[in-house]
Amino acid sequence: MTDVTVVVGAGAIGQAIARRVSSGRHVVLADLKRDNAEQAARVLELAGFATTATTVDVSDRDSVRALIRTATGLGDVKLLVQAAGVSPSQAPVATILKVDLYGTAMLLEEFGEVIASGGSAIVISSQSGHRLPALTPEQDRQLATTPAEALLDLPFVREIDDTLLAYQISKRCNSLRVRGQAPRWGRRGARVNAISPGIVITPLAWDELNGERAAFYRDMLARNPAGRAGTPDEIAALAALIAGPEGGYITGSDFLIDGGATANFFHGPDTQGS
Repeated sequence: MTDVTVVVGAGAIGQAIARRVSSGRHVVLADLKRDNAEQAARVLELAGFATTATTVDVSDRDSVRALIRTATGLGDVKLLVQAAGVSPSQAPVATILKVDLYGTAMLLEEFGEVIASGGSAIVISSQSGHRLPALTPEQDRQLATTPAEALLDLPFVREIDDTLLAYQISKRCNSLRVRGQAPRWGRRGARVNAISPGIVITPLAWDELNGERAAFYRDMLARNPAGRAGTPDEIAALAALIAGPEGGYITGSDFLIDGGATANFFHGPDTQGS
């Protein structure tokens, strides 16, 4: 039976991961906008991949279940790449929480029911979750294990009224969620991990570099110990290690890949506030 890679959020990082790890697999590219999915599928088809383009709304469980029916109708789902999301400059608080926090948690619940033995998931989180001050142990536990349908009703989540905080809480949840889901996925012989990139040059990054927080992000790049932004291919290289056979002992983990930006944020010569 055919092995399937499912990419949710058909942007630059999702495409790069799919291209790196999906030789011989059928790649399902799903995006809120059909045009985005079809454009990504066309690029991969011209590189020799078998593809299917479809739509999905990660904030809607029925939409995700429809995606799963499409994917499982093609073969065994061996890799889920959750790369869908919105940034603080793109959406209001409610949308960020519904997509980035609830959506990721719900995707892992649903795909955890169908992931094939030997399969894995890669959640694209963000360095931003690592900049959030420490939460209480109980808040960490709630973000890791609360059923997706109840996440938005957690008191400390309902109190959020700032888009950056909504994004940071969502990304902290992504990091904790893979830890909370790892035992469940392990019972199916599968693994689940997250990657937290720093500034990677994608259309979303360009929005941030030219949005209302442009000065903050441009200053971050200027202070970055690596001296530059990252590329989607560098994220894909890490994903290939985590999701491949050499990463078979890795699950429930989050990998920060930001050129040292977070290290500089906390411990650089001009330590900044949050």
